[in-house]
Amino acid sequence: MAALVLLPIEVSDAGWLSDVFKGSSKTDKSPKHVTSPKRAAVAKPAASPKPHAARPIAKPDTRLAALGPAGLHLPALKPAATVCDASKFRIALDVGHTAKSEGATSARNVAEFVFNLRLAQQIEEKLKAEGFAETKLLVTEGNARPSLVKRVAAANELQANLFLSIHHDSVPNKFLEKWEFEGKKSYFSDRFSGYSVFVSRANPDFKTSLSFAELVAREMKAEGLQYAQQYAQPIMGRDQHPLLDKETGVYSYDKLIVLKSTRMPAVLLEAGSIINRDEELKMDSAERRDIISSGVTAAVKEFCDPRWAILGPL
Repeated sequence: MAALVLLPIEVSDAGWLSDVFKGSSKTDKSPKHVTSPKRAAVAKPAASPKPHAARPIAKPDTRLAALGPAGLHLPALKPAATVCDASKFRIALDVGHTAKSEGATSARNVAEFVFNLRLAQQIEEKLKAEGFAETKLLVTEGNARPSLVKRVAAANELQANLFLSIHHDSVPNKFLEKWEFEGKKSYFSDRFSGYSVFVSRANPDFKTSLSFAELVAREMKAEGLQYAQQYAQPIMGRDQHPLLDKETGVYSYDKLIVLKSTRMPAVLLEAGSIINRDEELKMDSAERRDIISSGVTAAVKEFCDPRWAILGPL
């Protein structure tokens, strides 16, 4: 395995949702989902979520007490026993794909890697502004498959508390249609749109991965965004994935290396479809990037301290 560079890692590789189908041009007929060479046995979920750089709550918050039992909405407070120290909470924020292996190509011929890097940088900025100073942007170099191993090694070496990978979606090649953009032959598919969130049931802390994925997806939905429903449909063939949360759009992608081999809760966000001509324009806008980065930041804050969702900053 290639030696790691100190973070932010200039490991430039991204083939991973090379995974969740990035069929972008007719010259690229190989499946974009890159999974591990060997099928690994699915790890049993941990009995209970692991603490995340957690510290005990020293004393009840007076505002919590003032709400009374009916006002607490106890299900929203899980895992209620502890909160994390944001300044020490390590988030590995992975930029999907690499400058050499760019992932999907948008309807207007822009590489997915460009979208991923731009959005991930804005998420990093917002997280650090909210006190998550140990957020590390992972920018990987090289070809698709080797980059998967590098990403996992980087996150594990960092001993991150949370792994989040940022991607933008496409469709399998069979759904692509031809059009011309700025005098150049291009491809699009307006059939599908929306965000999606993925976890692996083989992750050593699947339960916590799922908890964070649901927080991210709920924030996306709260912003009025719709999730991509095609992954649960038989028409997707081998790209079909089990839908774990039909309300918010959380799917399992069990074989994906970066989700199953990281030693911390791991989630992958497909922020939206860039092969859809209308949605590509939205994903290219500062407004949409702000909505998504704010949603992810809110999800991380609630993950770190469940009380935040009810009370706001404490």
